[in-house]
Amino acid sequence: MAKPNKKGPTKTIDIACSKCQASLYKYRKAGKGALVKCFKERISIDYTQGGGNCPKCGRQFARDTLIRGTPAFKIIGGKVTY
Repeated sequence: MAKPNKKGPTKTIDIACSKCQASLYKYRKAGKGALVKCFKERISIDYTQGGGNCPKCGRQFARDTLIRGTPAFKIIGGKVTY
């Protein structure tokens, strides 16, 4: 499979914790579908200091993984809003 485009899209979205509404990422998202994964190279601003836990309430919202050979966060369903 092909790797994701490094330059990526120009549209950014704000990703927040669904429990406490703390900001987690500014992410360059492609397409109009649901947020399932976040490629680390497309994260513009990271408010979590690199982990998959919310900085305010400590709840885990993502797991570290490799998708198509590229480091990414796999989002746990219902834990984030954008």
